[in-house]
Parts: sequence; C-alpha cells; structure tokens
Amino acid sequence: MDLMELLKLLGIVIVVVGFALKLDSILIIMAAAIVTAVVSGMDPMTFLSTMGKSFVSNRSMLIFVMTFVITGTLERNGLKQAAAALMSKFKGATAGIVLAAYGVFRVIFAAFNVGFGGVAGFVRPVIMPMAQAAVEEDGRPIADEQLEAIKGMAAGMENVTWFFGQVLFVGGSGGLLVQSTLAELGYTVELIDIAAVEVPVAIISTLVAIVYYIIVDKRLTAKYHAPVAAQNGGEK
Repeated sequence: MDLMELLKLLGIVIVVVGFALKLDSILIIMAAAIVTAVVSGMDPMTFLSTMGKSFVSNRSMLIFVMTFVITGTLERNGLKQAAAALMSKFKGATAGIVLAAYGVFRVIFAAFNVGFGGVAGFVRPVIMPMAQAAVEEDGRPIADEQLEAIKGMAAGMENVTWFFGQVLFVGGSGGLLVQSTLAELGYTVELIDIAAVEVPVAIISTLVAIVYYIIVDKRLTAKYHAPVAAQNGGEK
C-alpha cells in the first residue's frame, strides 16, 4: 500500500480521534468527508453530487434519527414521570412482571411486523421507567446493580421477541431471509410454511425469556429490597 492509499484513510483517523476527544459529531463527519474527498482528488461538484446521492439512497436512516429526537423531546416533557406514575397505580407489580407483559405484547405486534422504535425509542423511555417504578414501590431507591441488570433484561426481551416474532409475519424480512437461504441449499418452501413452523419457536423462546427474567428479578429483589421490607414490617 503506497502513501496515497494510506492518505485516503485519514477520514477514518479523523472520526476516531474526533469521537475520542468528544468533539461535535456533525463537524467530525463533515471534516472526515471533506478530507477524504480532497485526498482522493475529488472535485467540489463531484463531492456534492456524491453526498446528495448518499443522502437520498439512505434517507430511511432519517427515521432512526427522528426517533432519537422525538424520544428526547418526550422525555424532557415528562414521559419518564408519566410512565412511573402509571406504574404506581398497579400494586404488587414487579420489574419482572412489567418485562413479562411487554414480552407478550411485543411478540404479538412483531407477528404483524409492527415496530415501536426498539430499545432507544420505546424500551428506554417507557418500559424502563415502569420497571424502575415497580422496584422503587417500597420507597427505597433502586440499586445500581439492579438497575443495570433490568436494563439488560429489558433490551434482551426486546431482542428475543422481535427476533422470533417478526418471522411470523408472512413477507417480512426475516421470513424472506430464511426462504432465500433454504432455496440456496436446494429447499423450496413457502413463506406461510415458515411462519407456521416458527409459531411454537416464538412462543417457547418468549416463555423462556419471561421465566428467566422473572427469576433474575426475584433474586435481585430479595438481595436489595426484601431486607428493607422485612425491617419495615418488624418496626410496625
């Protein structure tokens, strides 16, 4: 690799260093793009044309960006507090029950290929505050270890239910991927047959995730909140 080929990698270096120094993200990306274009000998018109084509071909990514903007706006205006207030009306609810209910709800909607924004757009701003409020119902703040564990379980529930549930949608990307993969191996299958086979798999995987997360939640509750509850009961 000669010197010119190495210089074309300057854009990557700029991105890595810029993010490491926590500089403005848009400024970093634009600087990397401009430097790469200059080093590659790209004229201004070709550079702008390439930028425009890339923007149009990847415009669906704007939906992902808008999800963050909308979520941040809702959180700033009390979405987290509203979710916590809702959970205060359900006595006896636990983080495990909240995640279990979401798992059932999520896999059903995944079967119809309905998304809610994933971890960033729905789990973090809605499900997590509800689960945290359920833990803090006894008046004691949630422990850091328990909070991090619930974050992982909430993300895991989203991934499991969406991964197995979306294949139930006939014509969805998951089913098409399975169909094309089997076709390359010499097996011709219909999408409806793939969905039918996937039904018990989706149900079992969701139930396993629910049972596992409820067990983990009970252990965490016993570790961080049961002693307080017992002490409060003794004081009464």
